[in-house]
Amino acid sequence: MTAHDRRSGGRRTRAAGRSGGGIAQLPWQRVTNPYAPMQILDEEQMDKLHRTSMRILSELGIRVMGEKVLGIFEAAGAIVDRAENTVRIDESIVREALRNAPSSFSLSSRNPDKQIRIGGNSLVFGLVAGPPNVHDRINGRRQGNLADYENFIRLAHHFNAIHIIGNQVVAPMELPANSRHLDTYRANLTLSDLSFHCSAIGRGRAMDSIAMTAIARGTTIEALRNSPGVTTIISVNSPRLFDEAMAEGLIAMAEHGQPVTITPFTLMGAMTPVTLAAALAQQNAEALFGVTLTQLVNPGTPVMYGAFTSNVDMRSGAPAFGTPENAKANIVAGQLARRYNLPYRTSNANASNVVDLQAAYETEMATWGAVLGGANLIYHAAGWLEGGLTASYEKLVLDVEILQNMMEFLRPMPFEEDDLGFEAIKAVPTGGHFFGSEHTMARYETAFYRPMLSNWQNYGSWQEAGGHDALERATQLWQQALSDYEEPVMDPAIREELDAYVARRKEEIGADEP
Repeated sequence: MTAHDRRSGGRRTRAAGRSGGGIAQLPWQRVTNPYAPMQILDEEQMDKLHRTSMRILSELGIRVMGEKVLGIFEAAGAIVDRAENTVRIDESIVREALRNAPSSFSLSSRNPDKQIRIGGNSLVFGLVAGPPNVHDRINGRRQGNLADYENFIRLAHHFNAIHIIGNQVVAPMELPANSRHLDTYRANLTLSDLSFHCSAIGRGRAMDSIAMTAIARGTTIEALRNSPGVTTIISVNSPRLFDEAMAEGLIAMAEHGQPVTITPFTLMGAMTPVTLAAALAQQNAEALFGVTLTQLVNPGTPVMYGAFTSNVDMRSGAPAFGTPENAKANIVAGQLARRYNLPYRTSNANASNVVDLQAAYETEMATWGAVLGGANLIYHAAGWLEGGLTASYEKLVLDVEILQNMMEFLRPMPFEEDDLGFEAIKAVPTGGHFFGSEHTMARYETAFYRPMLSNWQNYGSWQEAGGHDALERATQLWQQALSDYEEPVMDPAIREELDAYVARRKEEIGADEP
């Protein structure tokens, strides 16, 4: 079965659960990080970083495209230069905003068993978001389309390591840009029971996500204030520019109590100075500006400190990800988020053009940086390729294996008396083995992580089984996952209401922006 062979997810009945009888995978679970986060900077260095960020905000300011945001900051006591559209804020305004921002929040989907907690030591993995292209080994690289989009939502639903859907995992380029968000929201809500990120390019796209989420959950927009069901990423246009459409989306989400993540996209040597310290100071200033705006709109709005700082190839100017600098940035950004008592979002991106060794080691490097930094949400955690220009089926499978390895690494080590195994050691003679011991036999099925993608056969057995490398096995796995996929049940009346909403909104939008 190819990606294009799959058009709709029919329900299947099977005695075994999704974790058994098919692809070997860990059960769906809420992941926590029990280890203390790594700290690269000491307290004095953190203070210097914070002070530099405050100087950027108070002396240089942020340029804002949009009268509404200028008015909000002016009312809060900021210095607003309307000739330059620049806002300068002092530390007291930022401090008050941080006092109001919650340190954690929950996000609910239409499946109450898949509520996720963001903050503290929780760790959430998200699906890739935003690429205009898609690729798999069978159909090759192509423009994003709705059929592939829907397949990625099915895969996100099937693979338990993915907790939340990103904003448009791949852009369906054949659909009108001004209304395609309606089709992708509907796919998110019908083909999966996970929470999702919406597009916040303008107020209309944000409000459509809130309205459709309320319909899917059988509730009202007003009720979602107390039980958020959708979130978004607000990207700052570094250096120091806040886009009007993004600002409108942020305001709509904050007004309705839906979580917002503020993420400057900063590449050292391009959108920031070339040094990591300068990049982090600028990133911090831009993030705190957006955090402050959410609290000025609606104090108490859930907000995340977002970080996406990496470097460029100084020979070509191309973005680089999964680098040592990127990993360090992930860790220091976590220190900053904890300083401000905010949940922390980062990513585990890579710059490889294909699913190869580079894709694997860059993703692994970035993932470790995120986990060591105490990330609460790793965005783009499954499926990102080509610096974010392509969503890859095989890369998604590779990433799920990486995420499951990380989940098992984070699982607390059993340490009861029997785990210490003194009696087991005593029962086996010197020079013997433990293969058939009672201690081993009681645990042989559960003692170690069982890989989904890795192959542990010896060379001869592997060759006899076809000699498939990891990339070929990844293709087999996403095909099997689509074959095994079970569409979550939805009340037909709710489905009809969603379809009617989409049809009505497309007619209302017409050729205009939503």
